[in-house]
Amino acid sequence: MALLPNEEQRMLSVSAKAFLADAAPVAHLRALRDSSDAIGYSVSLWRDFANQGYSGILVPERFGGLGLSIVEAGLVAEELGRNLTPSPFLSTAVLGAVALERAGNEAQQKRLLPAIAESTTVLALATDECARHNPESVTLSAVRHGDGFALNGEKIFVVDGHVAQTLIVSARTSAHGMTLFLVDRDTAGVHIERAAMIDAHNAARVRLQDVKVDADAVLGAIDGGHGVLSQVLDHGRAIVAAQLVGAADAVFERTTTYLKERRQFGRLIGEFQALQHRAAQWYVELELARSMLTEALHALAGRSADAGLMVARAKALACEAASLAVREGVQMHGGMGMTDELDIGLFMKRVGVLQTLFGDTRFHLDRAATLSGY
Repeated sequence: MALLPNEEQRMLSVSAKAFLADAAPVAHLRALRDSSDAIGYSVSLWRDFANQGYSGILVPERFGGLGLSIVEAGLVAEELGRNLTPSPFLSTAVLGAVALERAGNEAQQKRLLPAIAESTTVLALATDECARHNPESVTLSAVRHGDGFALNGEKIFVVDGHVAQTLIVSARTSAHGMTLFLVDRDTAGVHIERAAMIDAHNAARVRLQDVKVDADAVLGAIDGGHGVLSQVLDHGRAIVAAQLVGAADAVFERTTTYLKERRQFGRLIGEFQALQHRAAQWYVELELARSMLTEALHALAGRSADAGLMVARAKALACEAASLAVREGVQMHGGMGMTDELDIGLFMKRVGVLQTLFGDTRFHLDRAATLSGY
């Protein structure tokens, strides 16, 4: 397995880094937060994602996308994490595109995949029903109603749920069967409430009250949603891990720059050996997480049998590396590290949310142990 980026991937990474640093730096998130923006992301920036090819990065070429792999999507995600950029990239360009590519029929793909590539729609995956990530625990019900189904139940922490035109909902269709449904937000009985997030990004609570959908709303096979959902979530987890690595790297760069500039006791604080040792350990943990992430992305792209295990390891390591990054970043900046004026605090809040999204460290350590036969 070649874990070094090829020339095209290097070009994509450099391009994404330059584009997002210019069009959506951390100040962009701060401005959206301070203005209490009703949408929570820039629609014009999301359209620019189409021009750059980011929104269609996983969409097959025949539907207007780039037809690239999760490896390339991870490179873009790392830069999104570095800049704390709010966008529907995760919910739509990754989760939505993968779900449709893996389970959608021709009509569903023709209707939604081109719109994803053009950034003219937003999708949201609605799967979690309790505070801790547990996609196997599904109580939202889908009961036969005529030629279709009636859906009842509630989902929480739905990323970009309040701006999504289409929801991908996991529902219980039998005692041991779960099915995915495409639900239009304007369907009678759909209630969506935006959730206030500490990291100023987007999530929502979705309640379905006797929502009637036709049989063509089924995504994949009836009672066969577990396998598809697992694949979709693993792609999402890898992208979240990439954002965590990007955020951790940004904090490392900002903090080491500060260590080289801040003078105290007549010398640069970066000259103190204790801080050098801590920075060195921090760098090692960051690179370990990056290496594990790279392996996981390639495993997903190659549809390896060990992909789930690799993703679990990558998410766990990324959570720990990013947690270390924001703790050290705050401490090494001293008292001002606790202020809202310093961007380090925004990174700490974002990392806290990303750590829990689609499974925290404990969830993925347990999952890795289970997948390893323990």
